[in-house]
Amino acid sequence: MSSPVDRSTPSSCCTPNLTSAPGREPLPAGRGAHLIEQCHVEAGAFRMGDPFGDGLAGDGESPVHEVTLDAFDIDATTVTNADFTRFAGDTGYRTEAELAGLSAVFHTLVHPRAVVVSSSPRAPWWLGVEGADWRHPEGPGSDLRTREDHPVVHVTWNDAQAYCAWAGRRLPTEAEWERASRGGLEGARYPWGDDLLDARGTWQANIWQGSFPDHDTGEDGWPGTAPVRTYRPNGFGLWQTVGNVWEWCDDPFDPRAYAKRARAQVHDPRSRVAPTLRVLRGGSYLCHDSYCNRYRNAARSSNTPDSSMGNAGFRTVAL
Repeated sequence: MSSPVDRSTPSSCCTPNLTSAPGREPLPAGRGAHLIEQCHVEAGAFRMGDPFGDGLAGDGESPVHEVTLDAFDIDATTVTNADFTRFAGDTGYRTEAELAGLSAVFHTLVHPRAVVVSSSPRAPWWLGVEGADWRHPEGPGSDLRTREDHPVVHVTWNDAQAYCAWAGRRLPTEAEWERASRGGLEGARYPWGDDLLDARGTWQANIWQGSFPDHDTGEDGWPGTAPVRTYRPNGFGLWQTVGNVWEWCDDPFDPRAYAKRARAQVHDPRSRVAPTLRVLRGGSYLCHDSYCNRYRNAARSSNTPDSSMGNAGFRTVAL
């Protein structure tokens, strides 16, 4: 197992690389009760990518290009702790962080009783914490009391796939995720428009306020994860696609994907590169303009499919 804070990928500022548990047999398909409200997204075309030049060159958010998608149904919220508890109780599934015995926790959130076993000189705010997992988000001594309606975290892409197999669902493609996040606002920076704050100066997403990485004022009300129905839903009815937690997508990450398909309209695009990295979308409660402004519709990031961290979760799409 590699260090939980090995940051060799471009996404290292936001999602630490933690490779963890060995392979195992797949779960029986479609036997679980997935109870999350669904949002229907009609078939149609949209402009995918960053029209503002906000993104980092290595993230591959440009050029903007037209994409056509079939209709799909997507979760209104990310999968919650309550949802994942039902899945784990029904299957006995243990996440890769549980099997590995550690996961990555942001330094200001580590529980006082937790044992830190590793860190990285390149990004010392991410710590490998013994016993951190989805049931114990900040390490031993922390739990899910009062957080049943928060997004599940410390789940790898592989763990998300296991949940999908149980529920008879799948992860969204990157294109589906972006179309759904935009909520019908063509070319907008955020799900609600182009301005970060509303007309009253109120925060509209759970991101970092203050001085990164040492002082988060929590001005938006949440220094860590927020309940999945905080703030307002977008035009399609999806809650918190940006901020709060990163969301795993099905696609392998290809920083050149948009350049490859920009010359013609594309139907239901999927990256065709070797799946060394998987796409993450939406940013998290740790994003801040001074370091990572990936809390946007067009923002892209990635991590290895067996990486586990305290700011990534997922939502699902109907088969």
